[in-house]
Amino acid sequence: MAFHKKEAFSQREQDLAAFAKAMSHPARIAILKVLAQRNECICGEIVEVLPLAQSTVSQHLKELKTAGLVKGETDGPRSCYCINWKAFEKFNTELGFLFKNLKMANEKSCC
Repeated sequence: MAFHKKEAFSQREQDLAAFAKAMSHPARIAILKVLAQRNECICGEIVEVLPLAQSTVSQHLKELKTAGLVKGETDGPRSCYCINWKAFEKFNTELGFLFKNLKMANEKSCC
């Protein structure tokens, strides 16, 4: 039976890694900033303020949406996106928990 190495890690670790991966591109950070400033945005408007092609913005939005960081609706040729603040709150808590545990482990014994 095949065993995926990913399965060796907890769901919590996998979710946090997926969040980090979604945030790992500067274009995605820029898109999130635009969405936060406007509170809601249509994909075409994002393209107008960023130096990226429509297809590139769409691909980055897809990655953010897959990770659950962005919610979006399609109405014909227009797509409207907004930040999923509940997901950000969850991962903010998870990152804080991770950093706290790493620091505690490091305080006990350090090279």
